[in-house]
Amino acid sequence: MSDLMKSLTLSASGMKAQASRLRHISENIANADTPGYHRKMVSFREVMDNGSVATGPVRLDQGELQKIYDPGHPLADETGHYDGSNVDLVIEIADAREAQRSYEANLKLFDQARQMTQSLFDLIRR
Repeated sequence: MSDLMKSLTLSASGMKAQASRLRHISENIANADTPGYHRKMVSFREVMDNGSVATGPVRLDQGELQKIYDPGHPLADETGHYDGSNVDLVIEIADAREAQRSYEANLKLFDQARQMTQSLFDLIRR
């Protein structure tokens, strides 16, 4: 029984971590056109006492910002350029799809462990 409960805990931590990752990806996509925006990146870490997964600190991608030429923009310098963001929508969409699939895999594992736990409780009650 303990292993089933541990499975529930581990898969729930995976879903929580992927949900956090999806939230940051959504923020990146929403700010893709925001001047000076640096893409947020989240990493995962294993919690040592029970083996579950948690998100690490959010880091900003320090990659070069895209230079956009628009002399009429209020942020444009004397050459007509301003700093855009370093968000690449193709990468963000691919990351979102990966996070979604990982979330769904954890959800299936959670559901199967829940069903097995319920079956054990049903046997005990008989």
